[in-house]
Amino acid sequence: MKLCIALDLPSAKENLALAKEIKDFDVWLKVGFRAYIRDGKEFLENLKMINPNFKIFLDLKLYDIPNTMADASEEIAKLGVDMFNVHASAGKIAMQTVMNRIKDIPNRPLVLAVTALTSFDNNDFKEIYGQDLDTKATQFAKDTNTAGLDGVVCSAFESKDIKDNTNKDFITLTPGIRPFGEDAQDQKRVADINFAKKELVDFIVVGRPIYKSENPATVVKNILAKI
Repeated sequence: MKLCIALDLPSAKENLALAKEIKDFDVWLKVGFRAYIRDGKEFLENLKMINPNFKIFLDLKLYDIPNTMADASEEIAKLGVDMFNVHASAGKIAMQTVMNRIKDIPNRPLVLAVTALTSFDNNDFKEIYGQDLDTKATQFAKDTNTAGLDGVVCSAFESKDIKDNTNKDFITLTPGIRPFGEDAQDQKRVADINFAKKELVDFIVVGRPIYKSENPATVVKNILAKI
């Protein structure tokens, strides 16, 4: 299991300060919509300057027509990030088009597909997708695997079932992890580290419990010791 830290602070300055505090740890950094739209490619470069060994997950959740998704994916691959994601609900053709476009790029980034946002409960999800969350999330994962992607973004509650329906090497990354049982806040399907380990999660994403702490480095150290 690997730790991915969400850089969700309000400014580049704050996010870079956090990265400096944790620069001695072997971790991934998640750069989302707000940070990337505001701070762009230069922000990614600045993170690598702090520690060239940082792995970067660009969390933009692409969702568009297949060729547009493939165009964007090609540009993302040129940024030198280590992982990015798309929405599985864009469909198998879109996901296959993405992978066909970037498959020959040297050291291409890992590509994951979002199954169901962790802010959804079953009722929210069913209202949009017309099926129960567990059933559809597994189907999205199977589609993602068939399309040749490396894994999915899901909650810890779906991870083991997804692996059982794909294969053990199919990556599951779970947002909204509250490592030591912290408050769920705007997430609805959250889990702690012990549950994530039991469900065979490969990457846990932790944000607020780290960046809202008075000593983020200590929290990161404790999480790494637990995983």
